[in-house]
Amino acid sequence: MTSEQLHNEMVQAMKAKDKTRLSILRQVIGEVKNVEVNERREATEEDVNKQIRRLIKQTGETLEMSIKAGNNQERTDTLTEQVKILESLLPAQVGGDELVALIEKTIAELGATTKKDMGRVMGALGAATGGNFDKPAAAKEVGARLA
Repeated sequence: MTSEQLHNEMVQAMKAKDKTRLSILRQVIGEVKNVEVNERREATEEDVNKQIRRLIKQTGETLEMSIKAGNNQERTDTLTEQVKILESLLPAQVGGDELVALIEKTIAELGATTKKDMGRVMGALGAATGGNFDKPAAAKEVGARLA
């Protein structure tokens, strides 16, 4: 997702008076602005996706703590909705047959044969997909293919 698309999403949330969506979108935009200011450059689509993933992780951890505490159901519901909104902003993850085909191609390109090559294969998969793939499924599949 680009910064412009993010801004358009925010405008739509304002028009729809969706406070939860608007709040989390503003948080993402703030994080992207921090990248632009700190690094003195325009944020790329990769930067935006990275910040969204970071916020998913942070919000998810807060959600887990809220569930464990169990004393504020409204907050837990809001956090759950925020995680869903953030996940919807990311491009679809590479998975299933597409992931298997990519793994086969990557192993062939790298000439990987042993479990020692697993890190290289996983790194190449990350580079090929921008880190947007089902990592546990990929690790299981790569592990099964390497001796």
